Amino acid sequence: MFIPSEVLPLHCCPPNLNPNPKLRFLNPTGSLNCHPKTLEIQCAKRTGKQRYPSEKKKLKLKRKALTHINDKFQGIWRLSKLGVPVQLDPGKDFLGVSEGLLQEVAKVIKFPVMSCLDSKEIEEMKRDEGLPFWTCALVSSMLPPEAFLVVRKSFDARKLLKEPKFVYMVDMDVHKLLTLEPRTWDFISRLEPKVGLIEHIEHMHSSSGDLISITHDYKIHKGSESRKGQKLLLWVVDHRACLLLLFLQNLVQKLHQAVEQRGHDIGALIVRRILQLESNFCFGECMQGGAGTWSDGKLVTRIGRNSGSVLAVMKTLVHFGAPENILVDGKPHLGTDRLIPLLRNFRQHLESLGVTIRFGTKVNDLVVEDATVVGVEVSDSREKSEHNSQKFRYDAVVLAVGHSARDVYQMLLSYNMDLVPKDFAVGLRIEHPQELINSIQYSSLAAEVHKGRGKVPVADYKVVKYLMGEDGDTSFDSGATSRSCYSFCMCPGGQVVLTSTNPSEICINGMSFSRRSSRWANAALVITVSSKDFKALNYDGPLAGVEFQFRVWPTYHGREFERKAAMMGGGNFVVPVQTVTDLWKTNCLTSPPPSSYRLGVKTANLHELFPLHITEALQRSIAMFDEELPGFISKDTLLHGVETRTSSPIQIPRSGDTYESTSLRGLYPIGEGAGYAGGIVSAAVDGMYAGFAVAKSLGLYSGDIESILGKAQFAGSAKY
Repeated sequence: MFIPSEVLPLHCCPPNLNPNPKLRFLNPTGSLNCHPKTLEIQCAKRTGKQRYPSEKKKLKLKRKALTHINDKFQGIWRLSKLGVPVQLDPGKDFLGVSEGLLQEVAKVIKFPVMSCLDSKEIEEMKRDEGLPFWTCALVSSMLPPEAFLVVRKSFDARKLLKEPKFVYMVDMDVHKLLTLEPRTWDFISRLEPKVGLIEHIEHMHSSSGDLISITHDYKIHKGSESRKGQKLLLWVVDHRACLLLLFLQNLVQKLHQAVEQRGHDIGALIVRRILQLESNFCFGECMQGGAGTWSDGKLVTRIGRNSGSVLAVMKTLVHFGAPENILVDGKPHLGTDRLIPLLRNFRQHLESLGVTIRFGTKVNDLVVEDATVVGVEVSDSREKSEHNSQKFRYDAVVLAVGHSARDVYQMLLSYNMDLVPKDFAVGLRIEHPQELINSIQYSSLAAEVHKGRGKVPVADYKVVKYLMGEDGDTSFDSGATSRSCYSFCMCPGGQVVLTSTNPSEICINGMSFSRRSSRWANAALVITVSSKDFKALNYDGPLAGVEFQFRVWPTYHGREFERKAAMMGGGNFVVPVQTVTDLWKTNCLTSPPPSSYRLGVKTANLHELFPLHITEALQRSIAMFDEELPGFISKDTLLHGVETRTSSPIQIPRSGDTYESTSLRGLYPIGEGAGYAGGIVSAAVDGMYAGFAVAKSLGLYSGDIESILGKAQFAGSAKY
């Protein structure tokens, strides 16, 4: 690169800084228009009048906070939505600061071009390279990469963009930048905040370490003597919430089978079709939920990706073996192959802290005295004897069940506990060839995927449609005039797996490995159902949603919903399937394309599986999805039935401060099964807050929970 040897500097640094006198810059306000404006990547979020009132209020407060900055030359400047074209980026697996990224940073801070070439050379470069490119390339080489930290990196290939881009969020350390490159002082002085694009952070929060360091600091400052003598039971089915174990370390955990044994049991299911009722794709040891270990391991969340609590979860996962790229990736995921050793490391750490873990132990009942839970009655699930139960007393019982804990919900009702029905969704799982999804989303760039080993990520999708019924619509007597259909748990490069917990039922889910290299892409297409749908079938009371999920449809002559799917498949865990093009046809069963489901498929009329209003909603939605993603409906697209367990059908009311049940003292309902989470990360976050809350109630902690983890946010079930 050509650098001038003798030029005079312009005034672009304060007198106390000593810039290199051999370089000078063009005045950024001069006549040469070589400073492109900050590139704004269009976003699918609501804007203008489409924003909700709460969003408008939040935006107004944020703009007000941006109007005052004490010192621009201290702290961090966060630059968002920096779009780097694919050809200028090293690719999805590179998480450092590239030359292409520095070019985009140069545009934002309006770092000017060096006047180092004569007019003839400038004209040649303008003709050969284009002025914006050579301008930024020349200048960005002067920006020190050490002053920048990539906070987030994602890939945006939406058709509304001129070209696919990697989109970055970057933190710029002002002190380090000025130390390494003093000539940037003048341009930092002109930098102004802009909502969603440029933000100044005076002080970075120090509480965003992993949970190991957080609990270590707690023990140092609070002492551990008061912890002795306290006995706490974590009753776990949904293990995503069990991060509280790292905080409350003197306890006993009750759950199903260890991940190693669970792997053997799943192998027996796949090879010999032997279903272990309490160790399968749905139940077993898991910090990411029963089905979470054998899933895609998605770590996306709607509760604030940059919040201290979410970062604590991410860093804790990294501590136990997750790759560090989950801290930066815009759509982080782990995959089954990474989850299994991670869980083993997590368990070994808990045992080293003195945690007693009992596998194969079933909680049969609560021990309640004076409306207070004082213990539990348990038995060995491997023994069939009715006389092997034992009672244990505890100072507190944390209820961390999953969304399929039907027996637990029924038991809680026997104590007159408040259980509130909530909306959820049911539907089918759709599967496409992954190459088709790559082509739909990336067009010619699809060749860069290379089964997860290429420059761009394996393509995925997220679709949502709102279906408005006509006034007075009483189809299936649902009483609903509108509902939504959306994709759920999309697994690119994955496979369809069985999550049934009973040999006479069929329920499915999706999973993938970390590389996402499978031939197929699958996702659930589900329709929202509410209390109106439950009441239309005369299902009322706290477990109306459970009845709707698992009990009889009037037209099915006493057959359960998931049992109907099993009957349509012919038994032996064979899944009923139908090509998407046949969903609109009556008694037309085209030979199905290959499926990733390993236990076998059988063609069936899936439109007969659901009530009419759900079938029609699916048909209308899929047709609209094809308009949005041309090719979504194809002869190679296969529908699998049935998916009913998208989230918990109930919520267990609890105190917002203490996390204690409002019906029974001493019981702490947490996680997805209690209705307070909707995924891996949100359930883990809920478990952390619960850990501090329980510790506080037992006198082990007297501080403010939010001072450590920030303000709690609850995801609940997905609503669209």
